[in-house]
Amino acid sequence: MSKIITDNQKEGKWFTQDAENKFRNKIVPHIPRFIETYHLTCLTFLWSGLIVLFGWLARNDINWLWFISLMIIFQYITDLFDGALGRYRDTGLIKWGYYMDHFLDYLFLSSIIIAYALLFPPGFAILFLIILTLSSSFMVSVYLSFISSSKLDISFLRMGPTEGRIAIILLNTLLIIFGVNLAQKALPFIIGAEAVVMILMVYKMQKKLWREDMAIKKEKENQQHKNENL
Repeated sequence: MSKIITDNQKEGKWFTQDAENKFRNKIVPHIPRFIETYHLTCLTFLWSGLIVLFGWLARNDINWLWFISLMIIFQYITDLFDGALGRYRDTGLIKWGYYMDHFLDYLFLSSIIIAYALLFPPGFAILFLIILTLSSSFMVSVYLSFISSSKLDISFLRMGPTEGRIAIILLNTLLIIFGVNLAQKALPFIIGAEAVVMILMVYKMQKKLWREDMAIKKEKENQQHKNENL
């Protein structure tokens, strides 16, 4: 079974969604012709590599985290426009775009977690492994729900990818101001909160899919009953 996500298959609502759509639709027609959708997509390789580099440099100077925040902004811009540009110009890279975009989403997420792990003592490695596992689980849940329902819901409690990026930038700012020592104490609570959100997200999705399955079953039973009465 092969499924590719299109705009009308995306679900969910997040706080910045309407403003993003208006901004994207206004800018896309004015993007220079020499910039293609695949250029924007592949720039995530660069942003991810630089994030890891800046995380390594931040071990000696915490102010390098400002550059990680800058890379997050750059990735937001390229991710916002890559698919829209491809559709506007009818580039035709539908399967390639689906594969690369979501693979690079995972790579970008991993680079941020690796950058944070470099700031902490080696004893915290297991905690960051848990964070990576939980964070990856969000992505796995989203893609499995798409396979199951043909709808891609990329938001939860009106929080979408943009709000996630904003949260990371705010976290970087707090780390720069208050230092890593305070973050070391907060890390277990962050993991706990992430686990709770993951549980709620999975519960909500499995409940939705259960209802859909039961509705299909009931429809089949009703149809079978009608056929028997003919």
